[in-house]
Amino acid sequence: MGELLGVAVLGAGHMGADHIRRLDRVVSGARVAAVADPDPARAKEAVAGVDGVAVHVETEAALDAPGVDAVLIASPGPAHEEALLAAFARGLPVLCEKPMVPESAGALRVVEAEVGLGRRLAQVGFMRRYDAEYRQLKSLLDSGRLGRPLMLHCVHRNVSSPPDFTSAMLVNSSVSHEIDAARWLLGQELTAVTVLRPEPSANAPEGLLDPQFVLFETEGGTLVDVEVFVNCGFGYQVRCEAVCEAGSARIGEGRAMVVTAEGGAREEVPRDYLVRFADAYDREVQAWVDATRQGRVTGPSAWDGYAASAVAEAGVRALESGGRVTVELAARPELYAAVSG
Repeated sequence: MGELLGVAVLGAGHMGADHIRRLDRVVSGARVAAVADPDPARAKEAVAGVDGVAVHVETEAALDAPGVDAVLIASPGPAHEEALLAAFARGLPVLCEKPMVPESAGALRVVEAEVGLGRRLAQVGFMRRYDAEYRQLKSLLDSGRLGRPLMLHCVHRNVSSPPDFTSAMLVNSSVSHEIDAARWLLGQELTAVTVLRPEPSANAPEGLLDPQFVLFETEGGTLVDVEVFVNCGFGYQVRCEAVCEAGSARIGEGRAMVVTAEGGAREEVPRDYLVRFADAYDREVQAWVDATRQGRVTGPSAWDGYAASAVAEAGVRALESGGRVTVELAARPELYAAVSG
């Protein structure tokens, strides 16, 4: 394909606006052809300075706009299923931000619709697979140099949670990234979840169970623990340590800028995931554009999106019950690899 890939971006909020900027200014081989958002003023603000963009309120109008070759979904999770099925009906390749579909039943319907097409059209936006440190850790684990992985220790901290953030969302929104990263790093499905809760932080909004300690079991006998703390107050931090039979490897402690002033030194800490994972988002979208222009679909699949939703649902049940909950997955269709890379 010699021409630029025309992309319809669905959603012009925080994530959608950043993707519009990325497609227009960072990624090569693509252009923003259309944008859809229920708030037309927000959509127009997001595309200010971008030439030739059709702005719509309805998803279908954006998908049918002239010059649209592919779709990037950055709308709220509950709107994803309808948007994915609409894109499938038009044969349009899709990059869908996580969660693919929040409820596992809806995510499974997306999987079944794609299987019915007989080919992949969707890539799910688990951007950590494109982060340089995560890719280095994946390569090391795949090499077998450290032996069999025994445990993954993960940390996921945010400065503060947005309004209306619920206790369940610590698992099905925040920890969904660790769910996919663990599946990908280990090449294993997660089979059971337990959620432990310390006394909530004084910084947590009233009624929010924050932080939480989430423990996953895998089909290969590896344990994965996640400390999720969404009101830590001091910065955005994501870390992962793999403990194996012959050694360990830790990522997420890259040295940031150190500022020395007024008799002291201070290390800069990212305040936002769009800062910490900026390179990963750039790499992810570029890889999607390159593959799409070649008629290919790579990266995390619809099955990966479904599996993440199913594990997250089990995690929410574990949070609510206080007990260990097993993960129930449907039979994996032949269209998808065991755990896609």
